[in-house]
Amino acid sequence: MKVSTENLENCQIALNIEAEASELDKSLDEAYHHLVNEVSIPGFRKGKAPRAILVQHIGKKNLLDEALEHLIPQLYKQAIESQELKPIAGPQIEITQREPVIFKAIVSLKPEVKLGDYHSIRLEPTPAIEVSEEKVNAAMEEFRKRQGAWVPVDRPVELGDLVTMDIQANVDGKPWLNHKDILYEMDKDSRSPVPGFASQLQGTEKNKERTFSLIIPDDYPIKEMRGKEGTFKVTVTEIKAKQLPELNDELAKNAGYGNLEDMRTKVAADLRVKAEARNRLELKQKALDALVEISEVNYPPILEDEEITELLRNEAQRLGFREITDYLKKANKTEEEIKQELRPIAKKRLTESLVLGKLAEEEKIEISSTEVDNKVDEITSDAEDKEKAKQFFSLPQIKQSIEQSLRTQKTMDQLLQIASGNAENITKGE
Repeated sequence: MKVSTENLENCQIALNIEAEASELDKSLDEAYHHLVNEVSIPGFRKGKAPRAILVQHIGKKNLLDEALEHLIPQLYKQAIESQELKPIAGPQIEITQREPVIFKAIVSLKPEVKLGDYHSIRLEPTPAIEVSEEKVNAAMEEFRKRQGAWVPVDRPVELGDLVTMDIQANVDGKPWLNHKDILYEMDKDSRSPVPGFASQLQGTEKNKERTFSLIIPDDYPIKEMRGKEGTFKVTVTEIKAKQLPELNDELAKNAGYGNLEDMRTKVAADLRVKAEARNRLELKQKALDALVEISEVNYPPILEDEEITELLRNEAQRLGFREITDYLKKANKTEEEIKQELRPIAKKRLTESLVLGKLAEEEKIEISSTEVDNKVDEITSDAEDKEKAKQFFSLPQIKQSIEQSLRTQKTMDQLLQIASGNAENITKGE
Protein backbone atom coordinates (compact mmCIF):
# COMPACT_ATOMS: atom_id res chain seq x y z
CA MET A 1 0.00 0.00 0.00
CA LYS A 2 1.19 3.49 -0.87
CA VAL A 3 -0.19 6.51 1.01
CA SER A 4 0.16 10.21 0.38
CA THR A 5 -1.55 12.94 2.38
CA GLU A 6 -3.06 16.29 1.50
CA ASN A 7 -4.05 18.80 4.17
CA LEU A 8 -7.50 20.28 3.56
CA GLU A 9 -9.33 23.15 5.22
CA ASN A 10 -11.88 22.71 8.03
CA CYS A 11 -9.98 20.04 10.01
CA GLN A 12 -9.88 17.53 7.17
CA ILE A 13 -7.11 15.57 5.53
CA ALA A 14 -7.16 13.63 2.27
CA LEU A 15 -5.46 10.26 2.07
CA ASN A 16 -4.55 9.07 -1.42
CA ILE A 17 -4.17 5.31 -1.12
CA GLU A 18 -2.89 2.91 -3.79
CA ALA A 19 -3.21 -0.85 -3.28
CA GLU A 20 -0.25 -3.08 -4.04
CA ALA A 21 -0.87 -5.75 -6.68
CA SER A 22 -0.37 -8.45 -4.06
CA GLU A 23 -2.98 -6.87 -1.77
CA LEU A 24 -5.52 -6.74 -4.58
CA ASP A 25 -4.75 -10.32 -5.65
CA LYS A 26 -5.32 -11.54 -2.11
CA SER A 27 -8.61 -9.64 -1.86
CA LEU A 28 -9.77 -10.97 -5.25
CA ASP A 29 -9.01 -14.49 -4.09
CA GLU A 30 -11.02 -13.95 -0.90
CA ALA A 31 -13.88 -12.50 -2.97
CA TYR A 32 -13.79 -15.55 -5.26
CA HIS A 33 -14.00 -17.98 -2.32
CA HIS A 34 -16.93 -16.03 -0.88
CA LEU A 35 -18.90 -15.69 -4.11
CA VAL A 36 -18.32 -19.22 -5.42
CA ASN A 37 -20.20 -20.48 -2.36
CA GLU A 38 -23.04 -18.03 -2.90
CA VAL A 39 -23.64 -18.17 -6.67
CA SER A 40 -25.31 -21.07 -8.47
CA ILE A 41 -23.49 -21.93 -11.73
CA PRO A 42 -25.00 -24.52 -14.08
CA GLY A 43 -22.89 -27.70 -14.23
CA PHE A 44 -21.07 -27.04 -10.93
CA ARG A 45 -21.88 -27.66 -7.33
CA LYS A 46 -21.68 -24.57 -5.10
CA GLY A 47 -18.10 -23.84 -4.18
CA LYS A 48 -16.62 -26.00 -6.96
CA ALA A 49 -16.60 -23.70 -10.00
CA PRO A 50 -13.10 -22.53 -11.05
CA ARG A 51 -12.40 -18.82 -10.73
CA ALA A 52 -12.36 -18.29 -14.51
CA ILE A 53 -15.83 -19.85 -14.81
CA LEU A 54 -17.14 -17.70 -11.94
CA VAL A 55 -15.78 -14.54 -13.59
CA GLN A 56 -17.35 -15.57 -16.89
CA HIS A 57 -20.68 -16.09 -15.09
CA ILE A 58 -20.85 -12.93 -12.91
CA GLY A 59 -18.45 -10.60 -14.74
CA LYS A 60 -15.01 -9.27 -13.79
CA LYS A 61 -16.50 -6.02 -12.46
CA ASN A 62 -18.68 -7.77 -9.88
CA LEU A 63 -15.76 -9.81 -8.59
CA LEU A 64 -13.67 -6.63 -8.29
CA ASP A 65 -16.54 -4.80 -6.53
CA GLU A 66 -16.76 -7.62 -3.99
CA ALA A 67 -13.01 -7.49 -3.45
CA LEU A 68 -12.96 -3.70 -3.02
CA GLU A 69 -15.83 -3.81 -0.52
CA HIS A 70 -13.46 -5.55 1.88
CA LEU A 71 -10.08 -4.26 0.67
CA ILE A 72 -10.83 -0.52 0.91
CA PRO A 73 -11.82 -0.55 4.62
CA GLN A 74 -8.74 -2.65 5.40
CA LEU A 75 -6.37 -0.30 3.58
CA TYR A 76 -8.08 2.77 5.08
CA LYS A 77 -7.62 1.37 8.60
CA GLN A 78 -3.94 0.66 7.93
CA ALA A 79 -3.48 4.14 6.42
CA ILE A 80 -4.89 6.09 9.40
CA GLU A 81 -2.82 3.96 11.76
CA SER A 82 0.34 4.55 9.77
CA GLN A 83 -0.36 8.31 9.65
CA GLU A 84 -1.35 8.31 13.36
CA LEU A 85 -4.68 9.97 12.61
CA LYS A 86 -7.68 9.93 14.94
CA PRO A 87 -10.85 10.42 12.84
CA ILE A 88 -14.03 11.56 14.59
CA ALA A 89 -16.31 10.07 11.91
CA GLY A 90 -16.32 7.67 8.98
CA PRO A 91 -14.45 8.77 5.85
CA GLN A 92 -15.75 9.96 2.50
CA ILE A 93 -14.40 7.45 -0.02
CA GLU A 94 -13.92 8.10 -3.74
CA ILE A 95 -12.44 5.40 -5.99
CA THR A 96 -10.35 7.31 -8.52
CA GLN A 97 -8.86 4.32 -10.37
CA ARG A 98 -9.61 0.60 -10.45
CA GLU A 99 -6.48 -0.83 -12.20
CA PRO A 100 -4.35 -0.35 -10.19
CA VAL A 101 -6.75 0.37 -7.31
CA ILE A 102 -6.40 3.98 -6.12
CA PHE A 103 -8.88 5.73 -3.88
CA LYS A 104 -9.15 8.95 -1.90
CA ALA A 105 -10.39 9.05 1.69
CA ILE A 106 -11.44 12.40 3.18
CA VAL A 107 -10.84 12.13 6.93
CA SER A 108 -12.62 14.35 9.47
CA LEU A 109 -10.41 15.28 12.42
CA LYS A 110 -11.07 16.78 15.84
CA PRO A 111 -12.27 20.42 15.80
CA GLU A 112 -9.74 23.14 16.57
CA VAL A 113 -10.76 25.83 19.06
CA LYS A 114 -8.57 28.73 20.07
CA LEU A 115 -10.16 30.89 22.74
CA GLY A 116 -9.53 34.60 22.78
CA ASP A 117 -8.64 36.48 25.97
CA TYR A 118 -11.90 35.65 27.71
CA HIS A 119 -10.68 37.09 31.01
CA SER A 120 -10.91 40.53 29.41
CA ILE A 121 -14.64 40.13 28.61
CA ARG A 122 -16.71 42.59 30.62
CA LEU A 123 -20.46 43.10 30.70
CA GLU A 124 -22.19 46.31 31.70
CA PRO A 125 -23.75 45.91 35.16
CA THR A 126 -27.53 45.62 34.94
CA PRO A 127 -29.79 47.90 36.96
CA ALA A 128 -31.81 46.50 39.84
CA ILE A 129 -35.00 44.73 38.78
CA GLU A 130 -38.09 46.84 39.31
CA VAL A 131 -41.54 45.27 39.18
CA SER A 132 -44.07 47.93 38.26
CA GLU A 133 -47.59 48.21 39.66
CA GLU A 134 -48.91 47.66 36.14
CA LYS A 135 -47.14 44.31 35.84
CA VAL A 136 -48.46 43.16 39.19
CA ASN A 137 -51.99 44.23 38.23
CA ALA A 138 -51.68 42.40 34.91
CA ALA A 139 -50.51 39.22 36.66
CA MET A 140 -53.39 39.45 39.15
CA GLU A 141 -55.87 39.90 36.31
CA GLU A 142 -54.38 36.95 34.43
CA PHE A 143 -54.80 34.82 37.56
CA ARG A 144 -58.40 36.00 37.83
CA LYS A 145 -59.04 34.97 34.24
CA ARG A 146 -57.67 31.51 34.88
CA GLN A 147 -60.16 31.09 37.72
CA GLY A 148 -63.08 32.09 35.49
CA ALA A 149 -65.81 29.66 34.39
CA TRP A 150 -67.44 29.39 30.97
CA VAL A 151 -71.20 30.01 31.19
CA PRO A 152 -73.80 29.98 28.38
CA VAL A 153 -75.04 33.40 27.21
CA ASP A 154 -78.00 34.43 25.08
CA ARG A 155 -76.51 37.01 22.73
CA PRO A 156 -74.48 37.18 19.48
CA VAL A 157 -70.83 36.08 19.44
CA GLU A 158 -68.19 38.46 20.83
CA LEU A 159 -64.40 38.32 20.97
CA GLY A 160 -63.28 36.35 24.01
CA ASP A 161 -66.20 33.90 23.83
CA LEU A 162 -65.96 30.13 23.60
CA VAL A 163 -68.25 28.86 20.85
CA THR A 164 -69.35 25.44 19.67
CA MET A 165 -69.77 25.39 15.90
CA ASP A 166 -70.23 23.41 12.73
CA ILE A 167 -67.89 24.45 9.94
CA GLN A 168 -67.47 23.74 6.25
CA ALA A 169 -64.71 25.36 4.22
CA ASN A 170 -63.51 25.26 0.63
CA VAL A 171 -60.31 26.65 -0.86
CA ASP A 172 -60.62 27.64 -4.52
CA GLY A 173 -63.76 25.51 -4.67
CA LYS A 174 -62.08 22.39 -3.29
CA PRO A 175 -63.25 20.90 0.07
CA TRP A 176 -60.94 21.64 2.99
CA LEU A 177 -62.75 21.55 6.37
CA ASN A 178 -65.90 19.69 7.44
CA HIS A 179 -66.39 19.47 11.21
CA LYS A 180 -69.33 19.43 13.61
CA ASP A 181 -69.54 20.49 17.26
CA ILE A 182 -65.99 21.79 17.51
CA LEU A 183 -64.92 24.25 20.22
CA TYR A 184 -63.35 27.54 19.16
CA GLU A 185 -62.09 30.36 21.38
CA MET A 186 -62.70 33.79 19.91
CA ASP A 187 -59.20 35.27 19.99
CA LYS A 188 -58.80 38.13 17.50
CA ASP A 189 -55.09 37.29 17.06
CA SER A 190 -55.73 33.61 16.34
CA ARG A 191 -54.36 32.29 13.05
CA SER A 192 -56.57 29.21 13.21
CA PRO A 193 -57.96 28.08 10.89
CA VAL A 194 -56.80 31.25 9.06
CA PRO A 195 -56.06 34.82 10.25
CA GLY A 196 -59.22 36.95 10.48
CA PHE A 197 -61.56 34.02 11.11
CA ALA A 198 -62.48 35.13 14.66
CA SER A 199 -63.25 38.68 13.53
CA GLN A 200 -65.61 37.39 10.85
CA LEU A 201 -67.58 35.44 13.48
CA GLN A 202 -68.29 38.51 15.60
CA GLY A 203 -72.01 39.24 15.74
CA THR A 204 -73.05 35.76 14.63
CA GLU A 205 -76.29 34.66 16.25
CA LYS A 206 -76.86 31.22 17.70
CA ASN A 207 -78.12 28.59 15.20
CA LYS A 208 -77.92 31.04 12.28
CA GLU A 209 -75.59 30.19 9.41
CA ARG A 210 -72.91 32.70 8.44
CA THR A 211 -70.98 32.57 5.17
CA PHE A 212 -67.85 34.60 4.44
CA SER A 213 -64.58 34.50 2.47
CA LEU A 214 -60.98 35.18 3.48
CA ILE A 215 -57.79 35.40 1.44
CA ILE A 216 -55.21 33.01 2.87
CA PRO A 217 -51.98 34.94 3.64
CA ASP A 218 -48.69 34.40 1.84
CA ASP A 219 -46.98 33.09 5.01
CA TYR A 220 -49.59 30.39 5.68
CA PRO A 221 -47.98 27.06 6.76
CA ILE A 222 -49.65 25.06 3.97
CA LYS A 223 -47.75 26.32 0.93
CA GLU A 224 -50.24 25.29 -1.77
CA MET A 225 -53.03 27.31 -0.09
CA ARG A 226 -51.19 30.63 0.04
CA GLY A 227 -52.87 33.56 -1.69
CA LYS A 228 -56.03 31.57 -2.45
CA GLU A 229 -59.57 32.37 -1.37
CA GLY A 230 -61.16 30.33 1.41
CA THR A 231 -64.96 30.22 1.67
CA PHE A 232 -66.43 29.39 5.08
CA LYS A 233 -69.92 28.29 6.10
CA VAL A 234 -70.34 28.39 9.90
CA THR A 235 -73.23 27.67 12.27
CA VAL A 236 -72.66 28.51 15.93
CA THR A 237 -74.67 26.13 18.13
CA GLU A 238 -73.56 27.40 21.56
CA ILE A 239 -72.02 30.59 22.92
CA LYS A 240 -70.24 30.82 26.26
CA ALA A 241 -68.64 33.79 27.98
CA LYS A 242 -66.09 33.60 30.76
CA GLN A 243 -67.50 34.67 34.11
CA LEU A 244 -64.70 36.08 36.23
CA PRO A 245 -64.63 35.92 40.04
CA GLU A 246 -64.20 39.09 42.07
CA LEU A 247 -60.59 39.84 42.99
CA ASN A 248 -60.86 39.85 46.80
CA ASP A 249 -59.55 38.25 49.98
CA GLU A 250 -61.74 35.19 49.50
CA LEU A 251 -60.29 34.47 46.06
CA ALA A 252 -56.76 34.97 47.44
CA LYS A 253 -57.41 32.59 50.36
CA ASN A 254 -58.83 29.93 48.01
CA ALA A 255 -55.58 30.17 46.07
CA GLY A 256 -53.51 29.54 49.21
CA TYR A 257 -52.63 33.14 50.18
CA GLY A 258 -53.35 34.88 53.49
CA ASN A 259 -55.34 37.68 51.88
CA LEU A 260 -55.37 39.84 48.75
CA GLU A 261 -52.49 42.05 49.91
CA ASP A 262 -50.40 38.97 50.74
CA MET A 263 -51.16 37.65 47.27
CA ARG A 264 -50.03 40.91 45.63
CA THR A 265 -46.78 40.86 47.63
CA LYS A 266 -45.98 37.28 46.67
CA VAL A 267 -46.98 37.77 43.02
CA ALA A 268 -44.63 40.78 42.86
CA ALA A 269 -41.82 38.69 44.40
CA ASP A 270 -42.46 35.88 41.90
CA LEU A 271 -42.36 38.36 39.01
CA ARG A 272 -39.06 39.72 40.31
CA VAL A 273 -37.53 36.22 40.54
CA LYS A 274 -38.63 35.43 36.98
CA ALA A 275 -37.33 38.77 35.70
CA GLU A 276 -33.97 38.19 37.39
CA ALA A 277 -33.77 34.69 35.87
CA ARG A 278 -34.49 36.12 32.39
CA ASN A 279 -31.94 38.85 32.97
CA ARG A 280 -29.30 36.31 34.04
CA LEU A 281 -30.05 34.17 30.98
CA GLU A 282 -29.63 37.20 28.70
CA LEU A 283 -26.35 38.12 30.38
CA LYS A 284 -25.03 34.57 29.90
CA GLN A 285 -25.90 34.72 26.20
CA LYS A 286 -24.17 38.10 25.85
CA ALA A 287 -21.06 36.70 27.52
CA LEU A 288 -21.12 33.65 25.25
CA ASP A 289 -21.60 35.84 22.17
CA ALA A 290 -18.58 37.89 23.24
CA LEU A 291 -16.51 34.73 23.76
CA VAL A 292 -17.45 33.35 20.34
CA GLU A 293 -16.61 36.73 18.77
CA ILE A 294 -13.01 36.67 20.03
CA SER A 295 -12.39 32.95 19.48
CA GLU A 296 -11.31 30.93 16.44
CA VAL A 297 -13.31 27.79 15.72
CA ASN A 298 -12.61 25.29 12.97
CA TYR A 299 -14.46 22.00 12.48
CA PRO A 300 -15.13 19.40 9.76
CA PRO A 301 -18.38 19.87 7.76
CA ILE A 302 -19.73 16.51 8.92
CA LEU A 303 -20.32 17.92 12.41
CA GLU A 304 -22.51 20.69 10.99
CA ASP A 305 -24.43 18.14 8.92
CA GLU A 306 -25.00 15.98 12.00
CA GLU A 307 -26.26 19.01 13.93
CA ILE A 308 -28.70 19.85 11.12
CA THR A 309 -29.99 16.28 11.07
CA GLU A 310 -30.55 16.41 14.83
CA LEU A 311 -32.40 19.74 14.55
CA LEU A 312 -34.57 18.34 11.76
CA ARG A 313 -35.39 15.21 13.76
CA ASN A 314 -36.25 17.26 16.87
CA GLU A 315 -38.48 19.63 14.90
CA ALA A 316 -40.37 16.73 13.30
CA GLN A 317 -40.89 15.08 16.71
CA ARG A 318 -41.97 18.37 18.30
CA LEU A 319 -44.72 18.70 15.71
CA GLY A 320 -45.84 15.12 16.30
CA PHE A 321 -44.28 13.39 13.27
CA ARG A 322 -42.64 10.00 13.81
CA GLU A 323 -40.87 10.11 10.45
CA ILE A 324 -38.97 13.03 8.93
CA THR A 325 -40.49 12.20 5.52
CA ASP A 326 -43.98 12.83 6.92
CA TYR A 327 -42.86 16.19 8.30
CA LEU A 328 -41.33 17.18 4.95
CA LYS A 329 -44.52 16.21 3.14
CA LYS A 330 -46.61 18.38 5.48
CA ALA A 331 -44.19 21.30 5.16
CA ASN A 332 -44.19 20.83 1.36
CA LYS A 333 -40.41 21.22 1.24
CA THR A 334 -37.52 19.01 0.24
CA GLU A 335 -35.06 17.78 2.83
CA GLU A 336 -32.35 19.92 1.25
CA GLU A 337 -34.54 23.06 1.51
CA ILE A 338 -35.20 22.44 5.19
CA LYS A 339 -31.54 21.70 5.86
CA GLN A 340 -30.45 24.97 4.26
CA GLU A 341 -32.93 26.83 6.48
CA LEU A 342 -31.53 25.09 9.55
CA ARG A 343 -27.86 25.51 8.64
CA PRO A 344 -27.35 28.96 10.28
CA ILE A 345 -28.95 27.68 13.51
CA ALA A 346 -26.83 24.52 13.42
CA LYS A 347 -23.65 26.54 12.80
CA LYS A 348 -24.39 28.83 15.77
CA ARG A 349 -25.24 25.95 18.12
CA LEU A 350 -22.19 23.92 17.12
CA THR A 351 -19.82 26.87 17.44
CA GLU A 352 -21.17 27.76 20.88
CA SER A 353 -20.93 24.15 22.01
CA LEU A 354 -17.31 23.82 20.88
CA VAL A 355 -16.31 27.11 22.48
CA LEU A 356 -17.98 26.16 25.78
CA GLY A 357 -16.32 22.75 25.67
CA LYS A 358 -12.91 24.39 25.29
CA LEU A 359 -13.69 26.84 28.09
CA ALA A 360 -14.68 23.95 30.39
CA GLU A 361 -11.35 22.33 29.56
CA GLU A 362 -9.39 25.54 30.22
CA GLU A 363 -11.21 26.24 33.49
CA LYS A 364 -11.00 22.56 34.55
CA ILE A 365 -14.72 22.35 35.18
CA GLU A 366 -15.79 18.99 36.59
CA ILE A 367 -19.10 17.36 37.43
CA SER A 368 -19.15 14.83 40.25
CA SER A 369 -21.26 11.68 40.37
CA THR A 370 -23.07 13.20 43.36
CA GLU A 371 -24.18 16.17 41.27
CA VAL A 372 -25.49 13.85 38.57
CA ASP A 373 -27.35 11.74 41.14
CA ASN A 374 -28.87 14.83 42.73
CA LYS A 375 -30.07 16.01 39.32
CA VAL A 376 -31.64 12.61 38.64
CA ASP A 377 -33.44 12.80 42.01
CA GLU A 378 -34.70 16.28 41.12
CA ILE A 379 -35.97 15.18 37.70
CA THR A 380 -37.68 12.04 38.99
CA SER A 381 -39.17 13.55 42.17
CA ASP A 382 -42.58 14.14 40.55
CA ALA A 383 -42.66 10.95 38.47
CA GLU A 384 -45.63 8.63 39.00
CA ASP A 385 -43.39 5.56 38.97
CA LYS A 386 -40.22 6.85 40.63
CA GLU A 387 -38.44 3.50 40.51
CA LYS A 388 -39.01 3.08 36.79
CA ALA A 389 -37.97 6.69 36.15
CA LYS A 390 -34.76 6.23 38.14
CA GLN A 391 -33.94 3.07 36.19
CA PHE A 392 -34.27 5.04 32.94
CA PHE A 393 -32.15 7.96 34.17
CA SER A 394 -29.54 5.51 35.45
CA LEU A 395 -28.78 4.30 31.93
CA PRO A 396 -25.15 5.22 31.07
CA GLN A 397 -26.06 7.28 27.99
CA ILE A 398 -28.74 9.22 29.91
CA LYS A 399 -26.44 9.93 32.83
CA GLN A 400 -23.76 11.05 30.38
CA SER A 401 -26.24 13.45 28.80
CA ILE A 402 -27.16 14.85 32.22
CA GLU A 403 -23.49 15.22 33.11
CA GLN A 404 -22.84 17.14 29.88
CA SER A 405 -25.83 19.41 30.54
CA LEU A 406 -24.61 20.16 34.06
CA ARG A 407 -21.10 20.85 32.77
CA THR A 408 -22.50 23.30 30.21
CA GLN A 409 -24.53 25.07 32.91
CA LYS A 410 -21.54 25.31 35.23
CA THR A 411 -19.32 26.55 32.41
CA MET A 412 -21.86 29.26 31.55
CA ASP A 413 -21.99 30.26 35.23
CA GLN A 414 -18.20 30.51 35.32
CA LEU A 415 -18.15 32.59 32.13
CA LEU A 416 -20.73 34.98 33.60
CA GLN A 417 -18.65 35.33 36.77
CA ILE A 418 -15.59 36.18 34.66
CA ALA A 419 -17.49 38.64 32.47
CA SER A 420 -18.99 40.29 35.56
CA GLY A 421 -15.50 40.88 36.97
CA ASN A 422 -15.96 38.75 40.07
CA ALA A 423 -14.90 35.27 38.97
CA GLU A 424 -14.98 32.66 41.68
CA ASN A 425 -13.69 29.10 41.69
CA ILE A 426 -16.84 27.09 40.92
CA THR A 427 -15.05 24.58 38.77
CA LYS A 428 -14.74 21.54 40.95
CA GLY A 429 -17.77 19.28 41.37
CA GLU A 430 -18.96 18.46 44.85
